[in-house]
Amino acid sequence: MRCVGTVVRGIRTPIIKENDDLATIVVDSLMAAKESEGFEFKDKDVVAITEAVVGISEGNYVTVDDVAQDIQNKFPSKDIGVVDPILSRNRFSIILKGIARGMDKITLLTSFPADEVGNGIMDEEILEKSDYHLGSVISEKEYNKTFGSWKHPFTGINMIDFYRELIESEDCEVEFVFSNDVKTILRYTEEVLTCDIHTREKTTKLLKSYGANVYGLHQILTEPIGDSGCNPDYGLLGSNKATEEKLKLFPKTGDTLVNEVQKRLIDLTGKQIEVMVYGDGAFKDPVGKIWELADPVVSPAHTSGLVGYPNEIKLKYVSDNKFADLKGDELKEAIKEEIREKDADLTGQMITEGTTPRVLTDLIGSLCDLTSGSGDKGTPVVFIQGYFDNLAND
Repeated sequence: MRCVGTVVRGIRTPIIKENDDLATIVVDSLMAAKESEGFEFKDKDVVAITEAVVGISEGNYVTVDDVAQDIQNKFPSKDIGVVDPILSRNRFSIILKGIARGMDKITLLTSFPADEVGNGIMDEEILEKSDYHLGSVISEKEYNKTFGSWKHPFTGINMIDFYRELIESEDCEVEFVFSNDVKTILRYTEEVLTCDIHTREKTTKLLKSYGANVYGLHQILTEPIGDSGCNPDYGLLGSNKATEEKLKLFPKTGDTLVNEVQKRLIDLTGKQIEVMVYGDGAFKDPVGKIWELADPVVSPAHTSGLVGYPNEIKLKYVSDNKFADLKGDELKEAIKEEIREKDADLTGQMITEGTTPRVLTDLIGSLCDLTSGSGDKGTPVVFIQGYFDNLAND
């Protein structure tokens, strides 16, 4: 009888740089780990590669000047509204620098009390005691008077002050507005850059319906500016700060990479191994209240065997209901048989109640993100075994 289910290993690799042969590095690192750790490959193993090293190896970068130029191309008036950016030095500050470099004035509208992914912008206790509510429109002057002394407890930074200083350092005027209704921006300008991530299509469509000239962040740098990088699908969404003047974009060649790695591993091992590229995991931190998914998707590329949803029965439900009178080995064998005989599609059945209704790549990507971390672990490849097994697999 097997005593271990899913096993996850962070795989160390060389430090990956621009133009490295990433497929070879991934395969060679896995083979080295196999020899070091003594594991064997099996069908339905999963190899996951963090999007960061995919983008680095592609050399998919843009500069602040590239951003400024594309913004100017789309907003020749040089006076725009910037709607719902996330409050992040890593994710948005360099983008904002490029916007400010290309514009004369920015009206920056942000939601409150936090941005889209949960980064705080004000003291919520003060908000509750104030005359303002979630439907209010708060001016910059009102914000400064009531909430301006607030600093994020993790970073010690007030991001409104940080963004103001950054914009003004590029000789661009800025006015902040705080509202949870994106239409508020139309009181100030009809030239709008929407920066929300997961509601981008809805927001862009809504503001266009009012006659505004609207582009989303996903529509900036979809084509190169000169010899710059680009991302045809996501533009600047999913980008990260590389230097004070450069951004690494979300990867654009992931499909080619995952299929190449899969082919090499199948040739080497004879096993049907699945491969994916992953970014932020789709989970929310209960303490910091931050929803980690600042990327447009968890997995921008994956092999076909990772398409779909889990099809699992809830063991607790079966044990407490259908087999309430059984115990020990008899109970275990009955549940195993229930698993073997389960329908190919359990959607809507009570037997699934309490299982997680999320796509496979979101679940696996979250597992990978927690395993590799975002710091100094040095494991940009994650190797997962037994994810698709269940109790009936001895």
